[in-house]
Amino acid sequence: MGRTLQENRLFQEVFSRRDPSQVEGLMRFFKTGPGQYGEGDKFLGIKVPATREAVKASWKETGFEDLEECICSEYHEVRLAALLVLVEIFGHARKDPGLQGRCVDFYLSHTEFINNWDLVDLSCYKLLGTWLLDKDRTLLYELAHNDDYMWEQRIAIVSTMQFIRHGQLQDTFAISDILLHHPHDLIHKAVGWMLREAGKKDVEALKAYLSTRQATMPRTMLRYAIEKFPGQERKIILASHP
Repeated sequence: MGRTLQENRLFQEVFSRRDPSQVEGLMRFFKTGPGQYGEGDKFLGIKVPATREAVKASWKETGFEDLEECICSEYHEVRLAALLVLVEIFGHARKDPGLQGRCVDFYLSHTEFINNWDLVDLSCYKLLGTWLLDKDRTLLYELAHNDDYMWEQRIAIVSTMQFIRHGQLQDTFAISDILLHHPHDLIHKAVGWMLREAGKKDVEALKAYLSTRQATMPRTMLRYAIEKFPGQERKIILASHP
């Protein structure tokens, strides 16, 4: 006989924390209505801190078979829990590159289930960004060029957060260029966010980047990118944006 979800500790820990009173609010927040970016997603009504509690209680007992069941779940919070467990396994496997590689392969082979901004942002740079710190980064550029799947494009840019933290800004600027005229505001926000983070490391590098792009980039992207600039400077830049 095959396994059942009753045997999956992670699923049970998450499911036990469901709160029906929170479902409607989460569905609105994550835009699950017709035509919205999270259309059709289902929720158990669990906030992120409670999901993290479930992960903390079960990640050491969670194997890849359990992760497979959870990442494919119809429930948003179960998919998030699977990703957070994957990050935990990866992070605790620093002396086991084989296991870390398996985590990365699992992540990349399940991006169809990483289908909202929180699922991307809470997992990609801690896992994929960390893995690629000392490796070729062609993979991120391939993801960035996938115009058929916005979430892989968001994975590409947000993964560079880890590079930024290590003072490596080139890939953030290069991938931002790929996504500079993307049609969706969730990409505008992600690119602007990473540019802002790059600016915290080297504001002159950010200003040089923006000098030839700020007039044509989406206003939301620009607004996010210059958020930490002095108020008057920020006003002048935004006033000059068409």
